[in-house]
Amino acid sequence: MLVLTFSTGVVDAVGYLGLDRVFTANMTGNVVILGMALTGAESLPVAGPAAALVAFFVGALVGGRVLRGAPAGWSVRATAALLALAIVIAGAAVAALVCATSPALELGVTIAVSFSMGAQAGVARHLGVADVTTVVVTSTLVGLAYDSRLGRGSSQKWVRRLLAVVAIGAGAVVGALLVRLGLAPGMLLCAAIVAAVAVAGHLGRAAGVGSAEAAT
Repeated sequence: MLVLTFSTGVVDAVGYLGLDRVFTANMTGNVVILGMALTGAESLPVAGPAAALVAFFVGALVGGRVLRGAPAGWSVRATAALLALAIVIAGAAVAALVCATSPALELGVTIAVSFSMGAQAGVARHLGVADVTTVVVTSTLVGLAYDSRLGRGSSQKWVRRLLAVVAIGAGAVVGALLVRLGLAPGMLLCAAIVAAVAVAGHLGRAAGVGSAEAAT
């Protein structure tokens, strides 16, 4: 889940820098951008954030539908869902690579990647690894500060929380560097990461560690 969080940083950097300031995973950012744009704020996009919101919602809905009734922890359906998402993201990357850049293409890429991130968030929610949603770290930061010794002073899995924040930030750094080469490299990296996580999760499930990890 931390590796998926890293990939989220990658695609959000690609989306914001390469797709006209659109977040493909961080929907809070899109809501804020859309709200400001609707007031007439100069040069802020409307179509991209709106499409990303709808696509993310539908992706999460599909993720919930696919995993309805699945056992707790990793399952064959979780593996299949992540592999399918990797294919969708890779397809969007190939389209961006071979087709001329245009507003229509960028919108299509935004929809495909946002849908995938929504479904990924749904898979992460089903797996239930505490403090790692893979798409946002706001609540993770709140928990890290609130439960710290300077805050409430309660015990917490601070290493996991800190690593989630670092992972998404590191992903954003990599995504910002890759977007200089175009839209495709960052998305292809994300697709490869999602596919690798799917395989690793499936192998872990076969070894009997998936449910135990989710329980922690």
